[in-house]
Amino acid sequence: MSIDGIPVVPEPTQDRLEDRKLVDYRDHRERFIEWCLSLGKNPKAAEGYSPYTVKNRAYRTDTFYRWVWDETGSYTTQVTHEHADDYTRELAYGDSSASHKADTQKALKMLFRWRADALGEEEWEPKLVFNDNSSKATQQDYLTHDERKQIREAALDYGSIPSYNTVGPDDRIALR
Repeated sequence: MSIDGIPVVPEPTQDRLEDRKLVDYRDHRERFIEWCLSLGKNPKAAEGYSPYTVKNRAYRTDTFYRWVWDETGSYTTQVTHEHADDYTRELAYGDSSASHKADTQKALKMLFRWRADALGEEEWEPKLVFNDNSSKATQQDYLTHDERKQIREAALDYGSIPSYNTVGPDDRIALR
């Protein structure tokens, strides 16, 4: 089952859970994913995230749930701030990229925003903060639109041999 192309319960989790736990987890995830799509970005303005963003973050939160189950030795949907802090600490010591760490933390923040909005819990403020400065979404443009146009046109002309009819007699001698 999926919502807007987002798998509600990814296959590794389906393979792991028994029937009752699978039904419970599916219900839990459906509510989370629907909230992300409809309200997640700004609940007061009823503005949701794009399916692309939700798909990536839903995958990361599912991985987090499985990590919690491994750490606690049992199934639960009652994840805590302590679980999230322990998970981010483990990420910090891991060899994953800065962007993976930052994206995972964004997914966990989204999860706890949902839990605060829908379940009345507290939002999570991570003890460790990951920043991905390697790829800023909005790079500074140092050239104006006109300057970029002039550079492009100059690059197209650079190294080109002019047409015989476009140069005068004196310049034709220089081209030989």
